[in-house]
Amino acid sequence: MTPSRQERSDTDQKVAELLRTAKNSLGLSLTFLSRMDGETQHLEVVESSLPFFKDGQTQPQATSLCQAILDGKLPSVIPNVAKLPEAKRLPAAKFPRIRSYVSVPVSLSDGTLYGTFCAAGFTADNELSKRDRALMEVLASACATVIEPGVQERRRATAIRDRLAPIFTSGGPTVVFQPIVALADGRRVGAEALSRFPAEWATPPDVTFAEAESIGVGIELELLAVRCAVAQLATISGYLAINFSPRTLLDERCTTLLDSLPVERLVLELSEHDPVDDYDVLAKVLAPLRDKGLRLAIDDVGAGFSSLRHIMLTTPDVIKLDRSIVAGVGNDKLLLTLVQALVNFGHGAGATVVAEGVETLDDAAVLRAVGVDYAQGWYFGRPGPAERLADAYSVDEILASAP
Repeated sequence: MTPSRQERSDTDQKVAELLRTAKNSLGLSLTFLSRMDGETQHLEVVESSLPFFKDGQTQPQATSLCQAILDGKLPSVIPNVAKLPEAKRLPAAKFPRIRSYVSVPVSLSDGTLYGTFCAAGFTADNELSKRDRALMEVLASACATVIEPGVQERRRATAIRDRLAPIFTSGGPTVVFQPIVALADGRRVGAEALSRFPAEWATPPDVTFAEAESIGVGIELELLAVRCAVAQLATISGYLAINFSPRTLLDERCTTLLDSLPVERLVLELSEHDPVDDYDVLAKVLAPLRDKGLRLAIDDVGAGFSSLRHIMLTTPDVIKLDRSIVAGVGNDKLLLTLVQALVNFGHGAGATVVAEGVETLDDAAVLRAVGVDYAQGWYFGRPGPAERLADAYSVDEILASAP
């Protein structure tokens, strides 16, 4: 449906103001911004004294006056179309019977042609001159500045959508698993499912999910990742920890999926970075699942300022200490003090404590000594296929090195 002037976006309204300036200054009946896509000329914003010219109209690009001007077959200022045989042959000279015309290109900052900024009249106008072209060029440059942010955003969205298309077609991202190990005896209690995307993208998974969310397919991508992870539940002993965003949790498709799974085998991880707009609504959605055995974890605790609020308002079963406060804790008294406080807080709230990002023996030994229950990180194993998970990991060195 062609948008009415009342439905124009802020950007289109600003373009319309520039078109009105051109229309009033040149005294012509019609001005418009067009976008050229190689086949079609789209009249995106139109200012006309005649009602049958509207935003969104299209015409073949190859036979347009604008294309003939861009090709150098016609001048950019045409006082009388009827005097130019090349112009008279074009459809616009016959209907709507344009007789005077000015068209200048609209180019973006990277030099690419977006379209044209045009003014037209239905009578000849011998007063049109190079000065009018200069005015149109100034207005076209201002128009390019106005539309470029939106153009770049659409390009970004298209690039993301094209990049993600094979992931959706193939059924989801690659999922790997990292062991979660009891520091007391080395027994593996579970594994965290982690999504992986093509290395050539050079973007971490959280960025990819954020990009998907920015173009409106974040929930769909998360659900695909969940399905890929739970498809391997039968081959993984212990619990399976999976990251969820609050928005996805509140989606009916997610609750339907979770309701079909053995939720007593799942730990749902909610990042402290993800805002929760309404904790009561979230609790209401999760309550039936938690009653069936689903456990809730707050991820990335200690990385920001939302942890305590998340913990107080969700009463999680697990809190996961962020790697930013875990790495180096074996040799940093300040980090140790913070970790100890969070361990005490977590246990006091009735939650078990998992440390993420454990990479060294010193850190593992100190974490065990201060009461951290479970740990995951490269010290125990890098993320990999489910078949690489062991049932137990040696903690002899950790026990021997404990303070």
